[in-house]
Amino acid sequence: MSTASSDPETLLRRSLEHDRIHSAYLLAGPGPAPREAALAFVRGLVCTASVPRPCESCRECRRSAPGDVIRLDGAGKKGPLLRHVGDHPDLLWVERGEGDTRVRIAQIRALQSAFRLRPSEGARRAAVIADAEWLNQESQNALLRLLEEPPPRTSLVLVAARSAGLLATVRSRCQKVLFRPQPADPFADPESRELVTRLDGLATTTLPELLDWAEEYRGPRAPAAEAASRLLETSGAWLRARVAVGARAPAPDLRRPLEAHRILSACRKALVQRNANPQMVAERALLALRDVALR
Repeated sequence: MSTASSDPETLLRRSLEHDRIHSAYLLAGPGPAPREAALAFVRGLVCTASVPRPCESCRECRRSAPGDVIRLDGAGKKGPLLRHVGDHPDLLWVERGEGDTRVRIAQIRALQSAFRLRPSEGARRAAVIADAEWLNQESQNALLRLLEEPPPRTSLVLVAARSAGLLATVRSRCQKVLFRPQPADPFADPESRELVTRLDGLATTTLPELLDWAEEYRGPRAPAAEAASRLLETSGAWLRARVAVGARAPAPDLRRPLEAHRILSACRKALVQRNANPQMVAERALLALRDVALR
């Protein structure tokens, strides 16, 4: 199931108004909007008002109102594996634990266990899996069992900055709601501009210098993986800008940029699904981008 909407919030609101609720959704897009929409949607599922939902006035809305955020721990040692939305017993929230680089299989299994129980309050219950692009393959396979045989009147809402890292079998079982990026300068913030300046200089970057650059992504995995993810995101935008310029040439040769794009996609999947070493991921990506810059 797939739905791309220029107004995803309206699509979700109408689903609530007409009680056309699916067992699984995938809200995909950059920025905070998909996560905020997922929160509003699951709160609307348990709201007892007619419209708008959530109404913010009924007992269920008061119970699901966001409060202090309980930090999760993917290993379940320093914190819970999942938490409730507000203090509503039928709304659950899963995301990466503090300092974690993926949503762990223990968290998905905890969700499965929670869904084996009867709803505590109303007729519906739901769970949001934020950071869904950080589910590794093992976790996605465990999630697939829930998607294939969802409990009655239960909805799973996956939130991902991009859906390409999810298994096709997972994506196909979700109603996809696409949040398109707002027209804006992808290099607006200082960190991105600094990265772009370095990428612009790849043609004169020696191999030892490039390896030194990749070495900046070593260290504790959580911050290193976040930094490598930022490198891949900015590099992808930089590469698309170069392709757009090159495509206007009289006889464009886009083979190398397209190959670099393929490598960047593979690097993203390796970083997320296979828990690859961030330094090695950065090295592979930078070598591919340098190959484009040299020609």
